[in-house]
Amino acid sequence: MRLSDFRVLTFDCYGTLIDWESGIYTALQPLLQKAVQATGQTLSRDVVLEVFARHESAQEEATPAMIYSELLAAVHRRLAQTWDVTMDDADHVRFGASVPDWPAFPDSAEALGYLKQHYQLVILSNVDRESFKGSNRRLGVVFDAVYTAQDVGSYKPDPRNFEYMLARLAERGVAKGEILHTAQSLFHDHAPAKRFGLASAWINRRHGKAGWGATMAPPEGAGYDFEFPSMAAMVAAHRGGSHL
Repeated sequence: MRLSDFRVLTFDCYGTLIDWESGIYTALQPLLQKAVQATGQTLSRDVVLEVFARHESAQEEATPAMIYSELLAAVHRRLAQTWDVTMDDADHVRFGASVPDWPAFPDSAEALGYLKQHYQLVILSNVDRESFKGSNRRLGVVFDAVYTAQDVGSYKPDPRNFEYMLARLAERGVAKGEILHTAQSLFHDHAPAKRFGLASAWINRRHGKAGWGATMAPPEGAGYDFEFPSMAAMVAAHRGGSHL
């Protein structure tokens, strides 16, 4: 199997192209500072991200039709309750609106510019359309299609998201075997991609780090066909004709 075997790259965005862990942690600072004042204890970044992952996943399952900016505000409320901190509604809303402020990984825009010369590029993301517009400006590329949780009415790893994407791409004349799903999260992306028989490339942004960060641990058997530590490494492999 070679990277050149495919003509469409479908991307998760947050964690893969956008450094959502840094964005989340930065946006949570007002809440975390109050938590320190209340308890006298500082929570490590890894603990903060793991607690966020649990609440985000639970909220997505409980309210699949809620758009992501509102869902993030609800997660912020849950975190405040978890850490016994009182915050204003405006603070929750502000966190929910923080997605456009989350930074892109340094290699994302250049890598996408290169890959655009060789593939159709498609987004399949747990986000709302308005939030993604802010992120898209940081990525510097026009995607051939963008499919969001807001479009589908559910959040990955729900199979409906992949069903929706595959149906829309089939309408564009793209067969499943022509797609390489490219993502960081084994939980949100690679596990369901495998269930649908999609080839996938793991962009292992957390290589060398313990734990799963802002995502839940993957289910047993989650697999992938390629692994790269970054988008830049994926580009280098394509240039070199990398294959399995």
